[in-house]
Amino acid sequence: MSEDIEKIKLELKENIIEALGLEDFSPEDIGDDDPLFGGELDLDSLDAVEIVVILQRKFGVDTKGLESRKEVFSSINTLAEFIAGSRNQ
Repeated sequence: MSEDIEKIKLELKENIIEALGLEDFSPEDIGDDDPLFGGELDLDSLDAVEIVVILQRKFGVDTKGLESRKEVFSSINTLAEFIAGSRNQ
């Protein structure tokens, strides 16, 4: 399971960097617990929409009702746990 989570985290980082055009960042620059919003990445609400698209397209996650669960978007760890949990249902 932890191997799957690590793979999900790396894929998330790569997809976020590509989709959001964060050319100055590499996956290694983004800590698993770093805040995605208000932290070094300084993402905004439009970026959140793009992350939802990533969750749907790249990970096949049902995101219905996700807008009310802001804690899922806290960090790479929380996103990866959400994806893994969604896949295990």
